[in-house]
Amino acid sequence: MKFLALLGLLLSLAACSDRPAPQGAATAASEPAPRAEVLELGRKVYNFRCYFCHGYSGDAKTLASTYLSPRPRDFTKVSPAELSRERMLETITHGRPGTAMKSFADILPPHEIAAVTDFVRQEFMISKARNTAYHTKENGWPDHERYAPAFPFATGQVTLDTPADKLTPEQRAGRKLFMTACISCHDRAKVNNEGIPWDSRALSYPRMGFQPGDWPPKQVDGVASATPYHIHDRVPKIAGLTAKEKKGEGLYQQNCAFCHAADGTGRNWIGTFLEPHPRDLTAPEFMSAMTTERLAGVIKEGLPNTSMPAWKSVLSDNDIEALIAYIARAFHPVGKSQPQPATAQKP
Repeated sequence: MKFLALLGLLLSLAACSDRPAPQGAATAASEPAPRAEVLELGRKVYNFRCYFCHGYSGDAKTLASTYLSPRPRDFTKVSPAELSRERMLETITHGRPGTAMKSFADILPPHEIAAVTDFVRQEFMISKARNTAYHTKENGWPDHERYAPAFPFATGQVTLDTPADKLTPEQRAGRKLFMTACISCHDRAKVNNEGIPWDSRALSYPRMGFQPGDWPPKQVDGVASATPYHIHDRVPKIAGLTAKEKKGEGLYQQNCAFCHAADGTGRNWIGTFLEPHPRDLTAPEFMSAMTTERLAGVIKEGLPNTSMPAWKSVLSDNDIEALIAYIARAFHPVGKSQPQPATAQKP
């Protein structure tokens, strides 16, 4: 299974091209440091909007960056003279065609765009600083050192597929810990054998809904959950699906649920994180006007300026018909498209 659902997620997040930048911009010596309050506002924006692709330290060493071409900008390897402030403001505001860098004009106000620009320039390009740690109590990671046995697998010091008889008892325990607590964000880490492509599945990461002390997990409708997003990753149980609807269920849960959630609401963690949010396929105010033709067009062609990619090169027409049949059955009825009147021929 191709990992295109994640690609849809990645295309909605900040990333810049490593193409050469024009020369002649301001140098570190001539560029004044931003005020403390501007620097911290920029840090806040960067840590929420940009780290996923550009990394917490601005070096673009992230899982997301490995799926993007061209790769995101490594700010630690570029100087202010090579990349001007004006170009950075333009890129963040309007995006960069041919890359995964989207426009933030409708998401960030101008003063936040300016602040994150100045933060990146000062923190990574001039000071070569490391920014802030990710695994902090404020981010939902109290006492992160308790995961220390898993660190060698997260950092790639020990490959994940090392035979068990070549691992120490502590390393075997660390690998088990990594597989149960870390792998959803660190992916499979470093391996000796690449194997088959990773099979995507709907998954929520317990960050915003997690609170220290939420262990053992709370029970939500009889299902263990440490986060409110988890309940939207449960596949609806629908009796009497037709063969076409059953096929559509498989296609949806394997490809669409990562962003739209297993229950179609888009309220899983990934869907909540994305901006603009994925469509709530259960919402009457949106779905009541939906037609099979319109929905098929969106699935085939995608939606510009959103995380919805085009699936026309991945799914056949029959696949898309099955997908729409399942959506109409599981989430909200979809109206049939009206035939267009024939255009009169000119004599």
